[in-house]
Amino acid sequence: MSVKPITEDDLHGFVDGALDEAREAEVCAYLETHPDIAARIDSYGRQRLDLRTALGAIAEEPIPSRLNLSHLLEARKPGRLPFWRMAAAAVVLLVAGGSGGWMLHGMYRHPGEGIVALADEAADSFATYAPDKIRPVELRADNMAELVDWATERMGRKPVVPDLSGSGYRLMGGRMISTSHGAGLMLMYDDDRGTRLVVLTRPMLADQNKPMAPHAEGNVEGWSWASGGMGYSLVGALPADILHPLADDIRHQTEMGA
Repeated sequence: MSVKPITEDDLHGFVDGALDEAREAEVCAYLETHPDIAARIDSYGRQRLDLRTALGAIAEEPIPSRLNLSHLLEARKPGRLPFWRMAAAAVVLLVAGGSGGWMLHGMYRHPGEGIVALADEAADSFATYAPDKIRPVELRADNMAELVDWATERMGRKPVVPDLSGSGYRLMGGRMISTSHGAGLMLMYDDDRGTRLVVLTRPMLADQNKPMAPHAEGNVEGWSWASGGMGYSLVGALPADILHPLADDIRHQTEMGA
């Protein structure tokens, strides 16, 4: 059975979190093979998150009593503003309280959940530790056994440490980080040109199984997904299409090693 073509309505429905699981998976698969469109859709979602952050408190405020319907009808009496102006105000309030609230409901899902949160945490970890020339990792690659034991104790799950040497990236080491969703393991890799990548993994409270999806924040791009209750996010200062095969390799290794 052929998959229906992905339309612009599907893409906006994906951002709004309005698709059913089957269609959402189809859109995710489409975005994996169209990184330029994926970057555009990701920017839409982040714009909505920014709006929600900026206007969330206002959206929660009650409608002033003077703008209640009874007061608007009262305004029809002689000497009051023309009714068309009151009606226009009522329409504005309906839009702000209805579709406006829907537009602010977040990228893919409410902010702070699922692989959206994981992607943000990975990007933050990259921004914090990748530029560090002195101590980018807490434990170096020759102490991996210690780091894996540490991560297993903190996360309650033994992590798989991907090997990216076949793609030219050596494991530098890693560290445990704290997130609002519990402990996470950050691994860092680099190549012979000093290009660094970060892989973040942690148990998932939401999106325990989720198809791979691209994301971008400034010049940092990446791919995030979840499988078997564990989330994974690969980020770096590289285009998403270059990171994609690396993310596929990591996904394969973690699923084989789980």
